[in-house]
Amino acid sequence: MTDGQDNPKLSKAQIWLLAARPRTLPAAVSPVIVGISLALADGLFRLGPALAALLTALLLQIAANVANDVFDFYRGADTAERLGPLRVTQAGLLTPRQTLAGMWVIFGLTGLLGLYLTYMAGWPVILIGLAAIAAAILYTGGPLPFGYYGLGDLVVFVFFGLIAVGGTYYVQAVQLNTAALWASVSMGLLTTNILVVNNLRDIETDRKAGKLTLAVRLGEKGARLEYLLCLAGAYLVPWIMWLAGISSAWVLLSWLSIPVAVRLVRQMYREKGRSLNLTLAGTGKFELLFAILFSIGLLI
Repeated sequence: MTDGQDNPKLSKAQIWLLAARPRTLPAAVSPVIVGISLALADGLFRLGPALAALLTALLLQIAANVANDVFDFYRGADTAERLGPLRVTQAGLLTPRQTLAGMWVIFGLTGLLGLYLTYMAGWPVILIGLAAIAAAILYTGGPLPFGYYGLGDLVVFVFFGLIAVGGTYYVQAVQLNTAALWASVSMGLLTTNILVVNNLRDIETDRKAGKLTLAVRLGEKGARLEYLLCLAGAYLVPWIMWLAGISSAWVLLSWLSIPVAVRLVRQMYREKGRSLNLTLAGTGKFELLFAILFSIGLLI
């Protein structure tokens, strides 16, 4: 086991950038964009809380990535057979102790932002923040990690959908509305699909490691169907919002992203293993595209 200083090819900054996994960050940014747009549309936008919500979401995503890096290493889920991006602990670029220390530093920064948001929006922010930190750790850490028992998809839907969108709106408006709740469903489903691709790619290695993700439980056909159903649900929400009079028909601008979704579905049904890394990155970018189009529609 070595640290990053023993590797002449990578600097410490590059190693921590690998640990942060920047390609996953659209999952953190997209729901916040929608939450900010909802507040703007209602005339309740506040710059300080909006920026703090964005930074908090990014830090929580990075902290979760770092936590997964070290806890998957401890559980033996990361091996030389890994098909996904490099994990710094398994690769010996950081020791487990260094990775854990970095995780707690990031959570500490998140807590500072949480104090500001609590001052701006009240005590419910504390509950949301503590729940988010606990979920980030317990996803692969603790005695009963969510990700190892098929609950990861549900956790991602709740925290990257309901809480991310609803929480971003709440810290600005200090209230919730129906539009925020509906919009959070779309974003939760699309973020879940990022996990679905990741777990489909890793089915064989996860099964060997005893990591019973939902993809392992459902099998390849079931995981692909889950991806398709999540997409369909995400597109159904704007239509419901329009028909129910919650938003104008402009929210259907999000449907302009359908050609990209079709291409991703084709990849999901055609590719396997390491080649799904491109689909994984594409799914993250697609969620960001959907969020931008959806947000424009909400604002118009």
